[in-house]
Amino acid sequence: FLPNGIGGGFDEENIDELETWIDEMTEALPELTSFILPTGAKAAAQMHVARTVCRRAERRVVPLVVEDRTCDPNALAYLNRLSDFFFVAARWINYCEGHEEIEYRRESSDIKQRERV
Repeated sequence: FLPNGIGGGFDEENIDELETWIDEMTEALPELTSFILPTGAKAAAQMHVARTVCRRAERRVVPLVVEDRTCDPNALAYLNRLSDFFFVAARWINYCEGHEEIEYRRESSDIKQRERV
């Protein structure tokens, strides 16, 4: 990838390294069978905040990769994996500190949701 003729693009090894860290932490965790709420230890909460910021950055990079083609697709892939890393790190921190994961439970179907404006 050379949008401006300088440099060789974003190194895929960075993505692979994140994948390795994600896999190592995931091995220690119980299987995820439903959505969980972002709760637990302070450090885990900070990981969840970092994850949301990373997802926001990812959404902003998509048009640069897809439409403008001014950003290396590997940078977008890295942001995607980084947000996954933050999610798994939050789970791992809570697991190590003994905080239980709270599963998301949908409210009763009797309750109507507000309409979007």
